[in-house]
Order: sequence, then structure tokens, then C-alpha cells
Amino acid sequence: MPQIFHRSANSIARVSIFGAAMFGIGALFLTLAITRSSWATRRDTVIPQPVPFSHSHHVSDIGIDCRYCHTSVESGRYAGIPPTQTCMNCHSQIWKDSPMLEPVRASFKTNTPMQWNRVHDVADFVYFNHSVHVNKGIGCVSCHGRVDRMPLMRRENTLQMEWCLACHRHPERFVRPLDQVFNMEYDAPHDGGVLAKKLVEERHVQSLTNCSTCHR
Repeated sequence: MPQIFHRSANSIARVSIFGAAMFGIGALFLTLAITRSSWATRRDTVIPQPVPFSHSHHVSDIGIDCRYCHTSVESGRYAGIPPTQTCMNCHSQIWKDSPMLEPVRASFKTNTPMQWNRVHDVADFVYFNHSVHVNKGIGCVSCHGRVDRMPLMRRENTLQMEWCLACHRHPERFVRPLDQVFNMEYDAPHDGGVLAKKLVEERHVQSLTNCSTCHR
């Protein structure tokens, strides 16, 4: 019986199969790289705002506590965006004629809320409660980074699931005394994790990794 395929067909088949497998693996790694890139996560990207608000100036230079503006962070799911009145508490007296602050003054005069653009925005299918984390002893820095060093607000972390799980699997690495939650410069004691373990036990902090914890 005559040979139907050329003897090189076996080599071509092997190369084709190997090439297809390598292409699939390469495409997978490329997809993973893109989803973790700053382009996809907006990490370290400054989001334009109607007024260039500087956390560095207000937190570090002036010493304003986070809770002065984010009033519901200890009691509610959302930290809260300050109303224009909060801004005007100071800026009705300080820099009251600054052209940069005209959108704030216009918002106050017309009783129209400022349209701030969210920097830390989790997906709609994710449940996150600020008050739970704050009252368990998770510092603002753990998620938002050193905002006291940010002239313009940017996202410090990816906010992706794997990043959240890194904390949920080992909460003892992030808990701190409650009076240090809003301290940007807190430095955990070098005690081999003794204090952290004690805080975890006292506050009944659990390693919650079940899907329903965040996806409800």
C-alpha cells in the first residue's frame, strides 16, 4: 500500500502541536500580566479631580485627622466623601479667593455636591465594609498607602482579590492598636508578632477566606 502522507508529516504535526501549546501558555501569561498591570488596575495612576486636593498638605502639613473629612469610616460601610460644607469650614477664611477653589465655592453657593472621581473603587460584586476593618485594627495605610505623602491621590494597591486574600489569610500581619489605626507613621514593635497575636485574639479577628465573605 502506497504511503499517503509524506514522511515529514510527523515532524510537522509535532511542531504544530508544540507550537499551539506554547502559544496557549504564552497567551495565558500575557493575559495575567495585563490584568496585573497598572493599566488594568490603575495602580499609581492619579485620577483627575474637579479640584487638585492634596492629602499630603492637609494630612502631613496641617495635621488634619482622616475622620474630620471621612466621618463615617468608623461606623459605616463607606468612609464617606466630605460635603462642601466641610471644605468651607476652613476655606471660607483661608484661601477664600483662590481661583483653584472656585469649584468649591460654586458648589457651596448653589448647594450642588462636588463631583469627585473615585480612586479606590471595588467592583460592584464585592462587599467591603470600612467600619469592620477599622474597628478590628486595620490601619488606613494598609489599603490606601501613605496618603500623607501624596500631593495628588492615587491608588497604592491593586484592590484585586489576591491582594485582599493576602491580608485575610494572615490578618496578624496588619492589625495594630485601635489608637494607631489613623496614624500614618505607625511602626509595629519588633517583638516577633507577640502584640499582633494578642490583638487578633482579643478582637476575635478571623482568617476569613470563604467566597461569601466578600461576594454576597
